[in-house]
Amino acid sequence: MPNQKNIETLKIVNEKFARAKGIYFTNYKGLSVQQMNDLRRELYNSRVEFQVVKKTITKLAAKNIGLELTDDIMQGQIGLAYSYDDPTLAGKLLANFIKKNKLEQVTITGCIFEGAIFDGKQVNAVINLPPKNEQLAMLLGALQAPMSNLVGVLKATMGQLVGTLQGLKETKNQ
Repeated sequence: MPNQKNIETLKIVNEKFARAKGIYFTNYKGLSVQQMNDLRRELYNSRVEFQVVKKTITKLAAKNIGLELTDDIMQGQIGLAYSYDDPTLAGKLLANFIKKNKLEQVTITGCIFEGAIFDGKQVNAVINLPPKNEQLAMLLGALQAPMSNLVGVLKATMGQLVGTLQGLKETKNQ
C-alpha cells in the first residue's frame, strides 16, 4: 500500500507531466551539492523547474499521460527538468551546464518533447531545434517565397511588355 507522501508526490508529478511541454531526464550522479545548487539556480532563473523524483513515481506519471519510459531513460540517479513554455529550453540549459562545468559523468538520458519520448541519442536533435517562433518564421518564409517569386516574374514580364510597346510606338512615330 503506497504511503500518503508518495500519493501526494504522484499528484504533483502528474500535474507537472500534464502541463510541461518538455521534460528532460538527467542522470545527475557525480554532481556535488554545490554543483546541484548551481544547476537548480540556473534553471530556476530561466523558469525551468528541476526535481528529483523516485523512479516508480516517474514511471507512473508517464503512464498516466499515456507514455511508457524505457530503462535506458531511467538509468542512474534521475532528475527531471520541466519546461513549461519553450520545450527545448530545459535541454539547452542542461547541456550548457554540463559542457560549461565539464561534467562528463552527468548525462541527459532522454526527454518527453511535446508528448513524444526521445532517448539519450535523440536528445541532441531535440535540443538543437530552433525556438517555436523561429520555426514559424522559417515556415512563413518558405510559404511566402513562391508568391514573391511569382510577383517578381510578373513584374519583369510586364516591364518587358511595356518596353516593347514603347519601342513599337517610337518606331511608328518616326
